Amino acid sequence: MFAAIIMVTVGFIQFCQGIAAVADDEVFVRGIDYVYKFDLTTWGWIHLVLGALVAIVGLALFTGAGWARVSAIIVAAISILANFLWLPYYPAWSLLIIALDVVVIWAVSTWNPDQDLRDGNFRSTDTSTR
Repeated sequence: MFAAIIMVTVGFIQFCQGIAAVADDEVFVRGIDYVYKFDLTTWGWIHLVLGALVAIVGLALFTGAGWARVSAIIVAAISILANFLWLPYYPAWSLLIIALDVVVIWAVSTWNPDQDLRDGNFRSTDTSTR
């Protein structure tokens, strides 16, 4: 649940960051030229799409489905890459998002639903199985 909440939050904020980059290029500092430099409007659209994708996968992660867990790891890894490339424009924010994405990957990849059942951490209305 923690990873899903973090993903939805990060996706929403990345979406807002994309809106800021598309709407007003003067919000971000333009530094020196880099090999992977795109126009800020292009970066804005990348963050809009990525933010929406992260939020959607975060919502799907609430179901606990296997495909949602795999998708969450893939999307978080893509988000790490995009924010690494975004570092010259907004370094503090990029490092924060990278750290949160690493936490999401860790939380999703170490969660074992079978262990929760063995430990008795389940919600059941049937008390005869206890």
